[in-house]
Formats: sequence, structure tokens, C-alpha cells
Amino acid sequence: MVSPAIALAFLPLLLTLIIRYRYYFVLFYRAVLVRIWKDCVTGLSREERAFQYVLTNSTPGDPDSILDAFDYWSSKVEFISNIGPKKGKILDRLLMEQSPLTVLELGAHCGYSTVRIARALPLGARLYSIEMDQGNAAIAEKIIRLAGFDDDTVELIVNPSDEVIPRLRSDYNLERLDFVFMDHWKKCYLPDLQLLEGYGLLGKGSMIVADNVLFPGAPKFLRYLRKCGLYEWKIHRATLEYSKGIRDGMAELIYQGIK
Repeated sequence: MVSPAIALAFLPLLLTLIIRYRYYFVLFYRAVLVRIWKDCVTGLSREERAFQYVLTNSTPGDPDSILDAFDYWSSKVEFISNIGPKKGKILDRLLMEQSPLTVLELGAHCGYSTVRIARALPLGARLYSIEMDQGNAAIAEKIIRLAGFDDDTVELIVNPSDEVIPRLRSDYNLERLDFVFMDHWKKCYLPDLQLLEGYGLLGKGSMIVADNVLFPGAPKFLRYLRKCGLYEWKIHRATLEYSKGIRDGMAELIYQGIK
């Protein structure tokens, strides 16, 4: 049995760890414990609960209203990993500067970033959004249509990204992507980027934006960027969506082509 003296000796260390990592403890509580409890109580998935809130607290056909409802739910009710409003404004600015006509999204999840991207696109542009989870894709489809975007503007593709990317040219007649947004599994960032390169879907000036490269992080992806010489790139530093004190960032890449 541990003596009181030894326990007291470790108390300052324990308090230091709690204070230093308090934001991570809060995130674990909101993202994991609350989710497990509400899954059991409601019988619905977190994504289904988010959709129900958005459906009853937003205006159909108004993308801004839908994003606002998502942001409130994710910050005040339950944590869900969307790009969020702070990093979302960076994405908005990059889209406005690029004015892309052909956009690929890897990871639609509930459709938050899909709606955010679609509302910023110029007339005649098209967004192809890939989501591998059928349940999430069904909710994303409802959110996208609720926001007022039809199949001519947003096409949702339900399959793993590593199966879809090789078929983008043959099945979807895509010759070049002007803009790519990555927000799916971080371990997929590098292999999917290399697939885009290998299948010739990137042209000089194509922009790729990758979220959460610092937390939870995509170290292999960042190491590749440092070594490959194919991109001009930088990181937009921010905090994790709907959280305080957890540093994160988005990578912005401009494809320069093979030198």
C-alpha cells in the first residue's frame, strides 16, 4: 500500500500534468465520454444527433444558417470534428482567391465542409465529395440538399478515396483538379496525394488544403512535402476546431509540377 507521504510527493506532479493537459482532458470528455453516453441514451449516432439539431435550427436553402447551426451544436452541445468557423474562414479566403471550377473533397463526414466549399464556388463550378462511411454519407447528402445544392453543383461519391481517385478520369471525366480539400483519415493524406500525382490529376497551380496536419497530425505527409520539391507550401496555424489551447494547422500546397 502506498504511504501518504509518497502520495503527497506525487501530488504536485499530478496537478502539473492536469493543468498542462487540461484542454486535452476536456476534449476527451466532450469527444469520447459524452458521445458514448449519448449514443447509449438516444440510440442515435452523434452524426444523426447533429443532423436533427441542424434540421430544426436552420433555414432550408440557406448555407450560412446551416453552418451556424452546426457551429453552435459542435461548440455548445457535442464535439464533432468539422473544420469549424476559424479555420473555415481561411478555407473561404483560399477558395475566393483561387476561384476553382473543379474541386475534390476527401472526407465529407456530415457535410459541413462540403456546404462551406460549395457556397464559395463560382458559377459553373463542381464539387466532387468522397465519403467512405455510408451512414455519414447519407447524412451529408441530406445536409447538402438542405443547403440548396443539387447534383450539378455537388456530387457525393460513397467509396474509399483510394478506390475513387484512380477512376476520376475514366468515370467522372476529370482531367485536372483545381482545388483539393483533405479532411479524412490523416494516414491517407500522403498515399492519396501520391495517387493524385500519379494519375496526373494535378496541374501547375493546383491547390491542396489539408486540415489537422498538426493535431492529430500527419507527420509522414509533412515529411514528404519537405523532401519532394513538387510544392510551394505553408502551414496556417490555428487551434483545433471548437476547442481552446490545442494547437493545430492547415497545410496549403501549390503544385509546381515535376522539375
